[in-house]
Formats: sequence, C-alpha cells, structure tokens
Amino acid sequence: MSARETGQQGAGASDLRFDTDRGSSRSFWIALLLLLAIVGWMGSGLVLPGGDEAPVATEAAAPEPPSVLVRQSEAEQVTLTFRAEGQAEPDRDTTVPAEAAGNVVELPVRKGDSVERDEVLARLSSDQAEAALRQAEEELARARREFDNASQLLERGVATADRVAEARATLAAAESQLAAAERSLQDLTVRAPFAGRVERLDINEGEYVGTGETVARIVDNDPLTIAVQVPQQALNRLEEGQSAQVSFITGQTREGTVTFVGTAAASETRTFLAEIEVPNPGGEIPAGVSAGIVVPTGTASAHFVQPSIVSLDPDGEIGVKTVEDGLVRFHPIEVVRAEIDGVWVRGLPDSARIITVGQGFVREGEEVRASEAGEEDAAPAAAQADAAPEITE
Repeated sequence: MSARETGQQGAGASDLRFDTDRGSSRSFWIALLLLLAIVGWMGSGLVLPGGDEAPVATEAAAPEPPSVLVRQSEAEQVTLTFRAEGQAEPDRDTTVPAEAAGNVVELPVRKGDSVERDEVLARLSSDQAEAALRQAEEELARARREFDNASQLLERGVATADRVAEARATLAAAESQLAAAERSLQDLTVRAPFAGRVERLDINEGEYVGTGETVARIVDNDPLTIAVQVPQQALNRLEEGQSAQVSFITGQTREGTVTFVGTAAASETRTFLAEIEVPNPGGEIPAGVSAGIVVPTGTASAHFVQPSIVSLDPDGEIGVKTVEDGLVRFHPIEVVRAEIDGVWVRGLPDSARIITVGQGFVREGEEVRASEAGEEDAAPAAAQADAAPEITE
C-alpha cells in the first residue's frame, strides 16, 4: 500500500462519529404513560362510569342462632336395682373323718347317694373294741364290789374312811374306762353329720382306715348360698331381708333373700361380701355354678334417654343438654338403671326439653332455635349433623 493511501485512511478514521438515534427513546415514554394511566384507573375504583351499581354493604348481617331438635320428657318413678355376678355355694360342705382305726367291713352307701342325718356311711372292724369293752365292764364290776365292801366295813367300824375314798376313786376310773370303750365301739360306725349327698367316698371294703383319715365328703345343696362382692358405693343399698332375683348360668331362675351383708372390706379389692340364700329342693341346681343377682333397692324419679344424646362437659362430666327459655343448659346426670335400648338417669328437672339432635354443636348458655321432634322445621337441626363438631363448654 502507498503512503498516500495510508494517510487518507488515517484522516477518515479521525472524522468517524456515532450519534444516538432520536427515535430510540420513544418506546420508553410510551410505556411510562401507559403505566401512569393504569395506576390512575385502578386508584379511581371504577371500571366503567355510569350504570346501576350495587351499594357497598357497610355492616355484615347478624347470623341466626343454630337450630336443634328437642323432645319433651317427663320424669317417671323407676325401680332401682343392684346387679352383680356371683357363685353358688352349698349350704354345708364337709369331709367326714374316721374317729377310730380299723378295717372297713361294710359300705352301705355309694358315691352320689343322698343320705339323711346319722345314716351309716361305713362300719369298721370291732373285735378289739368289743374286747376292750368287755374288759372295761369287768373292771367296773370289780371296782363296784370293792367299793360296796369298803362301805359296809366302814359302817361296822372295821374299815377306815380313806379306804372307802380309795375304792370310790377306783370305781370312778372304771366307769370312765367303760364309757371310753363304749365310745370307741360307736366310733367304728361312721355316720353322716347332716342330710346331703355323698360327693366323694374315699374308702373301699377291706381297706384299713386310720384314725382321722377321710372317709367321705358330704355336700348339702339345699339351700344354695350365692356369694357376691359389693362395691363400696353400693353397700348402703343392701340390707338383710331384701328379696333378690337369681339367674343361674344353667338357665334356671329362683327367688332368694339377702341373708348377710359384710361390714369389713376385702383388703385386695375393697369390696364387701354379701350372701343371698336360694331354696333348692332336691339339690336340682348344682353348687359352684355362676349366677347373676338383681336386688330391688328402692325407687327414684328419672328420665329415660338414649346413650347417643349424652354429652361431656370440658371437665369430663357426663350430662344431658336441654333448652330452657331459648338457651342451652347442661345438666350433670347419674345413671340409675340401664336397659337394652337406653338408660334411666336422674339430675334433670321433672319436666325437660332434651336436645336429641345437634347437642354436639351447641354450648352451655348459647341461644338456639328449638324444634320439637316430628315438626317439619326440624330439618335445619338435622342438617347440622354434617357440620364439624365443636367442643362443648
């Protein structure tokens, strides 16, 4: 390249300039104007002028009180009862021991037989006892002769009073020995101590039985005694002489009488023993079976309610809600009698409007609209069942 061309290029480079395009800033101002217009439009609160506009509500409408369904209930006199489970026990149950030793020579009864008082259960061999009895009789006869002789000699003045006293003591000892021999002979015959059933017979013929060994077990099931445990809070409701209905697990039922109410609690359970005596002719009902007892203990004024309408207060106390003068009232209750389809409770006024639907969604002291059961306007209360529950206060 020539020097001339190089000089021309240098001169052209020094004269080159870039100027800003005057139309390039127009879009910025347009966007700014649009933004100001939108802000002004939104601040005015109007979309379009004119037209019928709905007035702005200044105050929210007050909500209506909730609706509930109520039922008129009147108190009735009901019989209070005490219920418990127990066990049938025999009137008497004992083992019969042998009072003398010997071989079994006779067994007039068998296991399962019914026996009367003093009936023979077993006889033991009596050879030694009979020999002892004969010896005691001879000793008594000799002692009596000696005493008679000493007495006659004393009357004649030949014998002394000491000799007579010695003969009298010998006579007394002989009489005692004879009585013991007779008793030993009687003891060889084992008899039933009372009327009952031979529940167990532990000996066989020819077997040797020692003194004190068990011969048989006798059980008397007439009458039966039902033993139940009574809680502390129910003790004052029972007393001797009360009638009781007893239902046995075997299906039989009997009328009984309370014959005993304990006054000392069991240390393990803090309950008191009570006994109900039940006639059992012929021992038809066996001892040891379970039995339920129902004892009427008086009457009370109570309302019949379904368990589903029972509520809990914040303290966990059970109760029933009613409507009084348009306001909800909570009444603590006490269950006095339970049945299959409901319970009898006391604690409510004699006449009460019990809330049956919606009680879980209203609170103590709250104003409500109450509809009687069966009215057409009970629908709003029923509709509340789908709402979320609230905590009862």
